Amino acid sequence: MTTISTATTQRLDHGDGDGLQAVLLDMDGTLVDTEDFWWQSEASLFAELGYELNEADRAHVVGGPMSRVLDYLIATTGVGLGKAELTGLINQRFVDLLAGGVPLMPGAERLLNTLAAHGIPAALVSASHRHVIDIVLDGLGRHHFAFSLAGDEVARTKPHPDPYLAAVARFGAEPGRCVVVEDAPTGVQAGLAAGCPVIAVPSVAPIEPGPGRTVLRSLEQLDLELLRAVVAARV
Repeated sequence: MTTISTATTQRLDHGDGDGLQAVLLDMDGTLVDTEDFWWQSEASLFAELGYELNEADRAHVVGGPMSRVLDYLIATTGVGLGKAELTGLINQRFVDLLAGGVPLMPGAERLLNTLAAHGIPAALVSASHRHVIDIVLDGLGRHHFAFSLAGDEVARTKPHPDPYLAAVARFGAEPGRCVVVEDAPTGVQAGLAAGCPVIAVPSVAPIEPGPGRTVLRSLEQLDLELLRAVVAARV
């Protein structure tokens, strides 16, 4: 897969004409079951540093990005290490866990195959850093995506709209015709702020239905008909 600069447009040769143009997919907790990996990495490190994290802390940190996670954990625990050092230690633990394989979320493979079969372009838009995304893509399959966008490749990552706006721009598409699929409140906020219809499949933190978003129990409920319907409701 070639990483495309923010200024480069990935021309859309497919899509649904006047309807659905592309699907923008989050990674952790949405396509791959790695939210537990992140939590294990964070909780085990802080335990070794003398701080026990609990489920309330987990609800605060789910969905990243790392800068927001560490702002919260440093303020909550008072740990003496800086953000750069903590980021490196957590990322390494996460990468070590990935060595055992990347588990897919139920329905993820079917969804990706459906998009490919109908010529609907997909992009992977994650708050994780590039080196983490590249490891996950080795298991997930790079061929499923026109491109991927990492959290360290934009000035502001989720919950800001910048990642999804950048992905829409690369496709040369319209926000209202690109569906965002997310599992965490920060990602839902980013997608809505970018002007995209959002389908949320909560992994850890609850997400309530609301304007511009559709909440499902599993990706197994997500099909092409629903993707087209949420776009049709916006255009």
